[in-house]
Amino acid sequence: MPQVIGVPKEVYAGEKRVATVPEVVEKLVKLGFSVVVESAAGESASISDAAYQAAGATIAADAASVWAQADIIFKVRAPSVTEASGLRAGQAVVSFIWPAQNPDLLKTMAENKATVIAMDSVPRISRAQKLDALSSMANIGGYRAVIEAAHQFGRFFTGQITAAGKVPPAKVFIIGAGVAGLAAIGAASGLGAIVRANDTRPEVADQIKSLGGEYVPVDYVEEGSGVGGYAKVMSEGFQKAQREVFAKQAREVDIIITTALIPGKPAPKLITAEMVQSMKPGSVIVDMAAEQGGNCELTEPGKVTVKHGVTIIGYTDLPSRLPRQASNLYATNLLRLTEELCKAKDGQIVVNMEDEVIRGATVVKDGDVTWPPPAPKLSAAPAGATPPKAAAVAVAAPKHGHGAGGEPMSAGKTAVFFAVAAVLFALIGVYAPAAFLGHFTVFVLACFIGYMVVWNVTPSLHTPLMSVTNAISSIIIIGALVQIAPPEVTALAGGVVRPDVIIRWLAIVGIALTAVNMFGGFAVTRRMLSMFRK
Repeated sequence: MPQVIGVPKEVYAGEKRVATVPEVVEKLVKLGFSVVVESAAGESASISDAAYQAAGATIAADAASVWAQADIIFKVRAPSVTEASGLRAGQAVVSFIWPAQNPDLLKTMAENKATVIAMDSVPRISRAQKLDALSSMANIGGYRAVIEAAHQFGRFFTGQITAAGKVPPAKVFIIGAGVAGLAAIGAASGLGAIVRANDTRPEVADQIKSLGGEYVPVDYVEEGSGVGGYAKVMSEGFQKAQREVFAKQAREVDIIITTALIPGKPAPKLITAEMVQSMKPGSVIVDMAAEQGGNCELTEPGKVTVKHGVTIIGYTDLPSRLPRQASNLYATNLLRLTEELCKAKDGQIVVNMEDEVIRGATVVKDGDVTWPPPAPKLSAAPAGATPPKAAAVAVAAPKHGHGAGGEPMSAGKTAVFFAVAAVLFALIGVYAPAAFLGHFTVFVLACFIGYMVVWNVTPSLHTPLMSVTNAISSIIIIGALVQIAPPEVTALAGGVVRPDVIIRWLAIVGIALTAVNMFGGFAVTRRMLSMFRK
């Protein structure tokens, strides 16, 4: 019997998202599952019951029917206390859970012998990117934060030149350059604002610049990357230097968007009341961390307030304000998870705790609390470890353009190599026709010269395609030079008179073209590389 996936309507106040969409329902059915959707579950996301039915889902009259029929429950928000209490043994729930913030909820679901998979606990490793619902929602939230700021801001984002005078562009400062921060940078920059951004991880500076923003550094050296790509709690010294930077930006900018979150901890307080007071009247703060306490001291979660003439937006449902888009992305994340759980495509999920991704996301397994999961296995060694240093030395060793960078061949190996080459050349000279020997000599010399020239070219200027092209060009040039020589009878040429004027001019043209190809190729490549240098 195929298992039944149930999708109830979200009961959280103001939540407009739905856990699946008709396009995903069709794919779940192909995996062998039956899908039951509560009536009007997708209404707030502009999805009708008829659309679900057309995709192969069954419509249930109420939530109780969904929970009673379903073996697997798909939700967006964590189950309420009432919903969790009604779970039965063997039933599975997939949703955002936030286990660190909801220990009582976790205990209730464990007591009912359920299996719970938290989409917020999916490990941030390469293989799990397709399941990363946090990033999907953060991307939408960052974009929506800019839209909300624009709604509350009393001026243009972009600069304007009008008959009444010049309007300066808005200045936007974004704290945190994760998924949400980068989405906000892109949206604000697209609207024409002057965008500045800060992050504890200096490696994101290039990403900020690529989206049209200006990176604002903190003059304090400290590694800010935590486990799984998240930011970490910084030292007091760094925080002091950071507050000074934020205070300066608060006095200058019109809009501040904060996105700083640390997994399992309350949101760090980055914008103080004094900073808010120093901002220009009419300024806007969008606190995307409001649900976890907020990055601003004056934020009131779920509300829009005005403090010291500054509008502070503390919405906790930013992704839900784009319900159809958010539902599409979240439903796709759930589909990818289902594919991992049902690799046999027989309509039965298998929670494999040996799988690193599944283990990380599973917080309760058949009534046993399995959260927190073991730390993810990192593909790279920690900063400061010996292997990277050794690697750096190994990379710096080669002084030529190419090669393995090891030691040169020993004298013995070199002697053997040339001895074998000499014997082979002598055999060819004995048995080959005289005319062939002349051409063969030219070919060998051309290959040797081409090899020596190309091998010592800077690697960045020398792609595999160019290496083949230049080797061929070298052969053409050497052969053409031989043809240009004065017409005479030579022993090397086997007593054959040199070519006439036509062939000589063709050789000259060949030399010119190959020279353009070689030197022009290097010149163009160097110019292209200079465009990407800092």
